[in-house]
Parts: sequence; C-alpha cells; structure tokens
Amino acid sequence: MQMLVMTMTKVKVIGCGLAGAEASYQLAKRGFQVEIYEQKPKKFSPAHKNSNFAELVCSNSLKSNELTNACGLLKQELRELDSLLLKVADKVSVPSGSALGVDRELFAQKVTEKLKSMPNIKIFNDCVNNINFDEPTILATGPLTDEELFNNIKKYLDDDGYFFDAIAPIVKKSSLDDNCYFIANRYDKGETDGDYINCPLTKIEYEVFYNELINAKTAKLHDFENSKVFESCMPIEVSAKRGYKTLLFGILKPKGLFDQKTNKMPYAVLQLRKESNFNDLYNLVGCQTNLLYGEQKKVFALIPALKNAEFVR
Repeated sequence: MQMLVMTMTKVKVIGCGLAGAEASYQLAKRGFQVEIYEQKPKKFSPAHKNSNFAELVCSNSLKSNELTNACGLLKQELRELDSLLLKVADKVSVPSGSALGVDRELFAQKVTEKLKSMPNIKIFNDCVNNINFDEPTILATGPLTDEELFNNIKKYLDDDGYFFDAIAPIVKKSSLDDNCYFIANRYDKGETDGDYINCPLTKIEYEVFYNELINAKTAKLHDFENSKVFESCMPIEVSAKRGYKTLLFGILKPKGLFDQKTNKMPYAVLQLRKESNFNDLYNLVGCQTNLLYGEQKKVFALIPALKNAEFVR
C-alpha cells in the first residue's frame, strides 16, 4: 500500500454523484491530487436538475439509523471512517423518526462546498468521452453516463446499465386535510412525538385506491430505461400489481401506527415525510411512480387526507 501511495499521486474521478464525491474526499484527505470531472452544469442527464454534486434524485431518505438494522449499522461504521456523505447528512437531516432523512438541496450544496474547499482537488465541469487506462481513474458516472462515454464503456461490459426513473411525488402540507391525518412515528420511534404525517385508509377506501392505481396510465419509458425494476425502489403501481395485499405489507403497511382519533390501527396508511426544515413540502414515502402526472393527482386524491393536495413534483 505504501508503494501504491508513492507512485499514484494523482487520481481522476469521473462523475461526482454519491460515489464520486465520497471517493474524491477520501483520496484528497489522504494526500492524493484529485481531478474531478463532472458534466454538470454544462450538461444535465434526463433525470438530474441540481448543478451541485451528490444530487439525490429519488428519495431523501438514507434509511434506518438504528444499530440493530443492517442499514443503520453500515452508516455508523461509515461515520467511524469519517464518511463525508454521512457527516453532511447528519448536519442537514430532517425529522424522520428512526430513519436518516435529509434536506436534499442542502445535502448537495454542503457536499459541493466541502469538495471545492479542499486544496488538492481540481474540478473540471466537462464531459469525458473516453477512459485512459494508463492513469489511475475511478469511473463513478452511474447508469446515466453520457452517451458517447457509455458507448465506449459498453465495449468492456457483458450487459447494459439501467436507470430506474421513478420519483416520489411531493405535496404541500398546507393543502392537506388535517382532519384526515395524524402525526406519529411507527412504533413511536424517534426523538419526537411524531415526525410523519400519516394518512389512513379504511378497507373500502383502500380497495378503491388499489383498483384505480393498478389501472392508471403510466409514462412512456425513456431510451435510457427499460421495463426491469429495482426491487428496493419499485414504482408503487408495479408493487400493487403483484397482489391486492402487497402494499398492505409494504408501502402502506399500518403496523406500528395507532390513530388516536379512532383508537385503532388503520387498515392502510400512507406516510408523508418532510423534504426540509424550512418549508411545508412533504414527500409521499415509498410512492415512487411512473404514473402520468394527471393520473398521480387522480389516484392519490383518493386518499382522504390528499383529496385537495397540491402537487409540486
């Protein structure tokens, strides 16, 4: 390892999403000269909108913080190893019960500011079309790699890369019906009395919602997508089509939630989580979807608390 450090003083990092940002930080703090090549803001992929590094495209949750959970244990290990992403995530966290949710705008901003402040990191906002295998390089461009570079990478791959473009809708809290929701954390976990807005459904309401959901129209897939799904971030309509009760044991599970208004556990519950600490925007937890925008409003409005909801994404 010592010989490696002596002979590899400069490393090129192509792409500065989550992986590229963390790799750049870890290398730079160990004395390497790092060159980051990131095409934003000169050019954006079809899914990215923020010009900063480490953009969170889908959920703003990094999952559980509990040490009894594999996700929580891994995050704690990363904290012990001085992970930049975890350090920033903890600073810009939003109330999320036992999960680590972040303000996605602040998260990307703070990661970018830190990397730009490190003297041995140089940043090039440009596209890379070819990989030079004669110099140490980390390829961290992800499945939405720019077309010319991706075509060159494909020469070395057995299969294509895919991007699963399903994003959870965001609504304004002020547009929700507060008579139809309750505040609580699942199993009362977390540091507060409740960080989630819980939108209950009766059995009849769930049946109507379910039938409309599985029959709703979806958006046409882009060229960079295909019909495969990522099991850990599955569109809600795809999950629903696997069976009537699938959502009741997944995204809409009521277990661990007690509605004080009715003194009972609801038949189904949709949870909403804060997008940041500075506004009233909430995202629909686990409801990443490929439904057409009009269909999203029609289907989710069947949930009583969301009947007049204003969708901002």
